[in-house]
Amino acid sequence: MPNYQHPPLDTVFQALADPTRRAVLTRLTQGPATVSDLAKPFDMALPSFLQHIKVLEESGLVTSKKQGRVRTCEAQLTRLSEAEEWIAHQRAVWEGRLDRLDAYLRALQSTEKE
Repeated sequence: MPNYQHPPLDTVFQALADPTRRAVLTRLTQGPATVSDLAKPFDMALPSFLQHIKVLEESGLVTSKKQGRVRTCEAQLTRLSEAEEWIAHQRAVWEGRLDRLDAYLRALQSTEKE
């Protein structure tokens, strides 16, 4: 079984994998919104839409508060920053590997020319 160093990030990437959830998160970066307002652009039943909200909440990307019959959602961008840091680290690792490969291939080419 693989040893995951960042299991909580799995839920963030899972949440971001769906275009509906990405659209909801994009909308929430403009400010809090009610579930009803968030659901309007999507052609799906409210219970199905609420499943998307649940995934976003479980990932920590969104929090919601219920006041009376109205549930309002808000983005939690700290979780996005954690994912961004992980991606930046992976990019740095792979860029370093590619730079070493490039240097090796150039050295190989120069020794073939001699």
